[in-house]
Amino acid sequence: MKFSAQQIASLLNGTVEGNENVSVSDLSKIEEGKLGTLSFLANPLYTPHIYDTDASIVIVNKSLVLDKPVKSTCTLIRVDDAYGSFAQLLEMYNQVKLNKSGIEQPSHISKSASLGTDCYVGAFAYIGENVKIGNNVKIYPQCYIGDNTTIGNNTVLFAGVKVYHDCIIGNECTIHASSVIGSDGFGFAPNSENNYKKVPQIGNVILEDNVEIGSNTSIDRATLGSTIIRKGAKLDNLVQIAHNVEIGENCVLAGGSFVAGSTKLGKNIMMGGQAGVVGHIKVADGVKIAGQSGVGSTIEKEGEIVQGSPAFAIGEYKRSYVLFRSLQKLNDRIRDLEKKLKS
Repeated sequence: MKFSAQQIASLLNGTVEGNENVSVSDLSKIEEGKLGTLSFLANPLYTPHIYDTDASIVIVNKSLVLDKPVKSTCTLIRVDDAYGSFAQLLEMYNQVKLNKSGIEQPSHISKSASLGTDCYVGAFAYIGENVKIGNNVKIYPQCYIGDNTTIGNNTVLFAGVKVYHDCIIGNECTIHASSVIGSDGFGFAPNSENNYKKVPQIGNVILEDNVEIGSNTSIDRATLGSTIIRKGAKLDNLVQIAHNVEIGENCVLAGGSFVAGSTKLGKNIMMGGQAGVVGHIKVADGVKIAGQSGVGSTIEKEGEIVQGSPAFAIGEYKRSYVLFRSLQKLNDRIRDLEKKLKS
């Protein structure tokens, strides 16, 4: 599909500088721009590329001041927020590209399952007994939806997603390829024979509205009750959420992070990559956990930033780290002083 500069400007409430009839059919980074592509400039570090890019259309901020003219083949669209406007276009592009519908074969949909309007079910998908699926849901090939599961409107499950029985997924959710929702929590009890007996995990997982789950992420079902991911939360790839955990609204967990069993995260928490939180604790609203940190106890102060393993306040951590890096020098000085004292 092709779009003209004038059409794009109308969508974004922008103004055109250059040829309003020039059209684009693809996207590009500004430093790799080609004729017929659309790009954007938001980061000032990339400003030099605006003068030599071959992109046919570039979205820029209204506040951008140019030192010299751009190429005659490049048309600018000025908007209030170039990054936000480009993101808006990407979302529209995705909607067109991923707008699949219909039931592909072979696939299995149980007779007791119900599907809303305009749904898509890809080949080799399996939908179990008494499953309830809302409107405009996209279930890509090789997905598994266990019995008694509910999926809300406009939710997308990409290829290979597995949702175990009795789970509840809200509206406007996205679950990326090969993630598992509702697998058994890690529950084993030691016995007199010095081995472990499995504790049945009979709860479920609840994803509230507007939750996004990255690829190859696992969210364990509760032993009893529910493991809950509150609305607006975003989990990156390779994240592990254990049984009976509660992730608060609008939390963001970066790749490789994990939360152990029965821990409750408040709202608006940010966890860096490979960060971990032990089980059976609480973390207050707005806390930021630096990458590779290990939180070993409850954090009660809202908005605190922590780092290290075990994690503590980031200011103290940085001061301690300076000392840690100087330990060898400090040790040498102590030995020198000991020698002087002996002599």
